[in-house]
Amino acid sequence: MILTAVIAKAILSAMIAYTAHYASSKAYDFVCVPDGIMGYLYGFVSMGSPICKAGMTIMTNTQVSYSSLVTTGVSRLFVDMASSALGIETPGTLTGTLTDVPVK
Repeated sequence: MILTAVIAKAILSAMIAYTAHYASSKAYDFVCVPDGIMGYLYGFVSMGSPICKAGMTIMTNTQVSYSSLVTTGVSRLFVDMASSALGIETPGTLTGTLTDVPVK
């Protein structure tokens, strides 16, 4: 039961990070750098605006957050697979329960 909540929170966190990244990149594309030659010329003026800077910051931070979540999840999956194949019991693995983790 605890494990399902942990996995659900990780998936929800990834979805929130990706949704924020996608929405901010679409808004940035629409507001700050529209398509065409006029968009190219408009970009010279709009790139320094606070809204465009905020959009770029949101895109950067959510990209780092999302990639960290994915990398950590994949790494943990490989560690769990390797440890179960070798018969090594590690605390908090996806194949076991979280009861072996000490509580302070």
